[in-house]
Amino acid sequence: MKRRVVVTGLGMVTPLGTGVEKNWEALCAGKSGLGPISKFDASEYPSQIAGEVRDFHAEDFMDKKMARRFDVFIHYSIASAKMAMEDSGLKIDSSNANRIGCITGSGLGGLSTLEHYHKVLLEKGPQKINPFFIPAIIANMVPGQIAIEFGAKGPNTSIVTACASSCHAVGEAFKLIREGVSDAMITGGSESVITPLAVAGFCAMRALSTRNDEPERASRPFELNRDGFVIGEGSGIIILEELTHALDRGANIYAEVAGYGLSGDAYHISAPAPDGNGAISCMSMAIKDAGLEPEDIDYINAHGTSTKLNDEAENRAVKAVFGAHAYRLAISSTKSMTGHLLGGAGGVESIYSVLTINRGVIPPTINYETPDPECDLDYVPNEARKANVRTAMSNSFGFGGTNASLLFKAYEP
Repeated sequence: MKRRVVVTGLGMVTPLGTGVEKNWEALCAGKSGLGPISKFDASEYPSQIAGEVRDFHAEDFMDKKMARRFDVFIHYSIASAKMAMEDSGLKIDSSNANRIGCITGSGLGGLSTLEHYHKVLLEKGPQKINPFFIPAIIANMVPGQIAIEFGAKGPNTSIVTACASSCHAVGEAFKLIREGVSDAMITGGSESVITPLAVAGFCAMRALSTRNDEPERASRPFELNRDGFVIGEGSGIIILEELTHALDRGANIYAEVAGYGLSGDAYHISAPAPDGNGAISCMSMAIKDAGLEPEDIDYINAHGTSTKLNDEAENRAVKAVFGAHAYRLAISSTKSMTGHLLGGAGGVESIYSVLTINRGVIPPTINYETPDPECDLDYVPNEARKANVRTAMSNSFGFGGTNASLLFKAYEP
């Protein structure tokens, strides 16, 4: 018998704010977290807009010495993990440390610190490189530092699968608990690469929106006049527990993790397969893994990047998997408000999916003005919708053709 896995704690930092409640309030109000780039002078860039985190202070979550040692993507992760652990009430001591682990995802790691020290190397020489440079940038320092912070001695690893990184991380953590390896996992992901090099790279690919005069209206998934995604930053961390473990300590249960699917397109380095075959495979796998039928799914938090190729491929994939039920599904892309958090997207969007079930409100896809005939499903345009959502799917698809889908459902004793 597979063990049941539930969600007992949530923590997040996004362009909509620091903390779950601030995020949820903004999300349901259809508020955009996007604006002009302030982290560097982007005046010569085709795209000059981003979803920056503007209300975060690392010293609220760690001392200044620790903050100086790590890149900002690690700051966001530690802060989110502290919020999630406090929310869950989970305590780690010598009696359970080996049964609690941490898996997180990040697509690019500490790129801002890498860019900074490359400049230092060129201008001042190798003797000026900080001894904490390497630990500051590597992706697995996130689960490593979270484990150090809380004393979690169970499985500890980091996943790098581009924009699917933290969705894969949550899925793998779910499997470890379900299969009896761990009793609880701290999982999710983070990203912070609103940097000169990263933005230049995405601009060179012509992937970013250039709606610079209207930043808040630039991310418009599934809408006819979309012109690219808007880069964002942040972190989402959730606490997963085996059901009995959670019940024995009287934990608050937000939802249950029901299924997980993953696949590869084997098609192109950045473009999705036009027929959506990889997305079809991983969504179908998640539904089968949960022991459900396509008709049982109520809501999809879509990958929905606001790029033509991704949105159309995902729309085709949903119709292939769900058939006539696709037109009864509620689908939204919260990237319309947060921007695309790349490797951190899956953790944040898992939280939004869980809250959709828990709170009975479906967040909207904002900036939806002119329907795209190629994207003809119900994208919950512009206004949040009250609904009894029993099951929610969260999709994340990444460069290299890597795909992940998670299924959450309402907890029933």
